[in-house]
Amino acid sequence: MASSDALLPISAREEDPLVSDGSRFDPNAETHRRKRPVKGLLAVSFGLLFIAFYVVLIATHHGSSRSNDVKIESDETATTTSRARLAGVSEKSNDQLWKLSGERNTVSFAWNNSVLSWQRTAFHFQPEQNWMNGPLFYKGWYHFFYQYNPNAAVWGDIVWGHAVSKDLIHWVHLPIAMVADQWYDANGVWTGSATFLDDGSLVMLYTGSTDKSVQVQNLAYPEDLNDPLLLKWVKYSGNPVLVPPPGILPKDFRDPTTAWKTSDGKWRITIGSKINKTGISLVYDTIDFKTYEKHDTLLHKVPNTGMWECVDFYPVSKTAINGLDTSVNGPNVKHIVKASMDDTRFDHYAVGTYFDSNGTWIPDDPTIDVGMSASLRYDYGKFYASKTFYDQNKGRRILWSWIGESDSEAADVQKGWSSLQGIPRTVVLDTKTGKNLVQWPVEEIKSLRLSSKQFDMEVGPGSVVPVDVNTATQLDIEAEFEIKKETLDKILGDSSVVAEAEEFSCQKSGGSTVRGALGPFGFSVLADKSLSEQTPVYFYVAKGKDSKLKAFFCTDTSRSTFANDVVKPIYGSSVPVLEGEKLTMRILVDHSIVEGFAQGGRTCITSRVYPTKAIYGAAKLFVFNNAIDATVTASFKVWQMNSAFIHPYSEEAVRALSST
Repeated sequence: MASSDALLPISAREEDPLVSDGSRFDPNAETHRRKRPVKGLLAVSFGLLFIAFYVVLIATHHGSSRSNDVKIESDETATTTSRARLAGVSEKSNDQLWKLSGERNTVSFAWNNSVLSWQRTAFHFQPEQNWMNGPLFYKGWYHFFYQYNPNAAVWGDIVWGHAVSKDLIHWVHLPIAMVADQWYDANGVWTGSATFLDDGSLVMLYTGSTDKSVQVQNLAYPEDLNDPLLLKWVKYSGNPVLVPPPGILPKDFRDPTTAWKTSDGKWRITIGSKINKTGISLVYDTIDFKTYEKHDTLLHKVPNTGMWECVDFYPVSKTAINGLDTSVNGPNVKHIVKASMDDTRFDHYAVGTYFDSNGTWIPDDPTIDVGMSASLRYDYGKFYASKTFYDQNKGRRILWSWIGESDSEAADVQKGWSSLQGIPRTVVLDTKTGKNLVQWPVEEIKSLRLSSKQFDMEVGPGSVVPVDVNTATQLDIEAEFEIKKETLDKILGDSSVVAEAEEFSCQKSGGSTVRGALGPFGFSVLADKSLSEQTPVYFYVAKGKDSKLKAFFCTDTSRSTFANDVVKPIYGSSVPVLEGEKLTMRILVDHSIVEGFAQGGRTCITSRVYPTKAIYGAAKLFVFNNAIDATVTASFKVWQMNSAFIHPYSEEAVRALSST
C-alpha cells in the first residue's frame, strides 16, 4: 500500500481544483455557495423482474396513449412514427435531448471502436449483443428473464431472453424463453411476474401486445417443473386471461405484479394504468390464474402522475432487516407501493399501510405519495422499471433495475448493444428512520474484490488529491467523511452564512465546481490525469433556516466526457444523516456505469458515463474537497474488481457455473 505521505492534501488554490485550467472558477467570486449575504453554502410468491418493455426509454420519453406529444424533427428529415410509439411505449429520445441542449447544429461525436469497446461493463449483466431491457430462484438457480431484441440494439421484436446464475453475479445465457408467436402477443412478449403456488408449481403472468396493439395479460407455465433451468415454457390455450376493463385505454394496461395471498385464501395481483392524468393500480383476485374478479376499488391512485408502469407491491418488516415473502402481513409490517412513471421515467415509491379486506393501500405521508415531485425514489439517477422479488434461498428481498443508455441511438447501433442491469440490491425498511428504504449491493458482489488499499487523510479546502490505485476502471470504494465539530459549530453560529438547505438542489446547484462553506467533497471517478474528463460523486452539506445541517448526495456527469451526443445531467437528492453518524458512501465503478450509495443506501444514484480520454489505463481516481471553510477527514478503502463470468449458452458453461 502506498504511503499516505504521498497523498497529503495539496495547498488550497484560488482556482477550482476540479477544473484543470482554472478558467471556470474564482473562489473569491460572489457567486460562491458559501452564502454569506453577498457571497453566497420460501416463498409463496416472487416478483419476476422482467424489466419493462418500455424500458428502452431514456430521461424524458413520452409513452402511453398520449395525444399531445411534441414532434421533434431532425435537421434532415421529419421523425417517422416508431414501432414503439405505435405500441404505446416510447423510443429512445437522447438524440433529441442532446440536440436541444445547445449543440443541435453540431456534428455528433466520432466514436471509434476502441472507445466503444471500453464501455462494455465487466461485472454487470448485459446481453451478448443488441437491446435488452427479473430474477427468481428455482431449484438452486437464479433465473433472469428479460426484455430482449435479438435483431438490433434498439427497441423492437421483443422476446424473453433468459439467463441463469448461482449467485446473481456470474451468468450463463440460455436459449430464448418465449417469442411473440400468438395473436395476443404478436407485437411483443412484455413485462411479467412469477408466482409460486402452494404445491410448488410456478405460473407466469405477462403483458402481451396483440396484433392490434392492445395490451392484454397472458398466462404461461414451465413445460417441465423438474427442469431446474426452466428451458421451455407453454402458453395457456385460453389466453388472454385479462383485457383492458371499461374506462381503460387499450395501450394503458400492463405489468402484472407477483400475486400474494389474501386472508380468505385467494390470490391477488395489481396492474398499472391511468385514467386521464391520474396514475392508478387496478386490483384483481383469482383462484386459478385463469379467471379473475376485478375490484371496484383501486389499490391506490395519485392525480397528475400519468401512466403507472412496472407497479410493485411488497411487505417490509418494521423491526427486522430480513426480507419478507410477498404474502406476509401483520402489525410489524409496512407495505411499499412503487410505480415507474411513464411521464418522467423515474421510479417512485412510498411507505404505507395495506388493508387486506378491500385491497387498498394508503401512504404514511400523503405529501410524499407515489409519483409526487417530492416523493421518494429508489435511485436519483439512471434507473427505471425496477422490480423486486423475494429470494427464499437467503431470506431477502432483492431489487434489480434496467439501466438505459445516456448516449445516442446511433452510438448504440455502432457498438452493437444497449442497456444493462444494475447490480442487484437488497432492500429493507430503514428501521432507524422508519420512513424510507435502504438498498445495498448483494453480498455476492464482494466475491469479485481483488487487491485493496486503505487511505486515511485530511483534505483541505480547495484540494484535489490523486488516489494511487493504478487503473480505475473497475472499482469498489467504501468511504467515511467527517468534518470537525468546531467547524460545524462555527458555521451554524455564523449569521453571515446564509441558510440554503431549503433551496439547494443537486440538479440546479451548478455541480461540483460551485463551492460552499461545507462542500462539495467526495471522489472524482473515471477521470483523466488532467481532470478534463471526470465524474464527481460527492456530498454537499448546507445550513438550514432552522440552524440545522442538511446533507445532499450528488453525481455530476456534466464533465464526464468530451462527446457531445451524450446526456450529461447532475443527479442527486438529500440524504438523512442521524445524530452521531459520519457521512458514508460506497461507489461501484464498472466502465460506463457508476453506482453510488450514501448512508448505507438511504440515497442511491446510478449514472451512465462515456469518457473519451479517461479509459483503460488512463482512468484515474481523485478525492477532492471543494468546500471553502471546512477541512474534511477522509477514510476509505478501494478494491480493484474482477470481471464476472457471463458466458453464452452451452452445456459446458452451465456445468462450469454449477460447480462454482
